[in-house]
Amino acid sequence: MKVTLYTDGAARGNPDGPGGYGAVLQFIDKNGTLHEKELSAGYVRTTNNRMELMAAIVGLEALNRSCEVDLYSDSKYLVDAFNQKWIDGWVKHNWVRPKTVKNSDLWKRLLVAMNPHKVTFHWVKGHDGHPGNERCDRLATSAADGGDLLVDTGLSN
Repeated sequence: MKVTLYTDGAARGNPDGPGGYGAVLQFIDKNGTLHEKELSAGYVRTTNNRMELMAAIVGLEALNRSCEVDLYSDSKYLVDAFNQKWIDGWVKHNWVRPKTVKNSDLWKRLLVAMNPHKVTFHWVKGHDGHPGNERCDRLATSAADGGDLLVDTGLSN
């Protein structure tokens, strides 16, 4: 199955939060019907990069079978880690470059979430009018405003 996944984390202008993160899954079933599922995991008091990673994790973990995934994110940090092979170097060197890799707990969890899927990462410039990006930004903002779930209080290291 082919799935399009739009993810976003919204820092709300303050790296200590609150901020929200969410994902939108889109797929077409065998009858040609478009399905869309919004996933919002609440708010966090953490860094923007951690929220972006958690948004991708939430979307991938929601898939209950192996899929071909096009993941769209406005986080160059997330997209470049895979498209520019940073992640390969980190894994081969046991998550160490000259310094410890930040967010290693979430990078490892993301790799596990990606495992059964073929994931292609695409960067979408934030707030450029791209409909998927705008939808996810609203979802992430809604999660922050709802404030219903404190998911992560760790800072990156």
